[in-house]
Amino acid sequence: MHNKGLEKDFMEMVRLNERIIYKVVSFYADIDQSSSDLYQEVLLNLWKAYPSFRGESKLSTWIYRISLNTCITFFRRSKRSVTYSALNIDISDTPDDNENIKELYRLINKLDKIEKALVLLYLDEKPYKEIADITGLTVTNVATKLNRIKDKLKKMSNE
Repeated sequence: MHNKGLEKDFMEMVRLNERIIYKVVSFYADIDQSSSDLYQEVLLNLWKAYPSFRGESKLSTWIYRISLNTCITFFRRSKRSVTYSALNIDISDTPDDNENIKELYRLINKLDKIEKALVLLYLDEKPYKEIADITGLTVTNVATKLNRIKDKLKKMSNE
């Protein structure tokens, strides 16, 4: 049984990092599906793994890793394909910029789950080393994959 101190620490960790969890969940959740099931699944996996967090990486890196792995596993297990995600975009720039960003997210939503994870972390301005730590890839592999994804998105936008 988990003690009250551990539970309190966990709840505080979730409160301080809920933005990361919501971002990952919203990136993977279907428009038709409530993201609450996926969010609860991420919280459950974080709770199960929390006592074994050793601090060998930044807490945010660990949260990203658990959240991304949970989302990817959730959709593999349920055999659902993710085609579109409900992304909360708050843009107050010009209408052209708004349309370009909407188009970018539409194209990103067509990527596979791993590619979406890499793009999410890249757009969140994570350094390649941290992306590698989160995804379990090498830094070189992250750089290569991101370049290929950029090329893929360019080709998709020209179609």
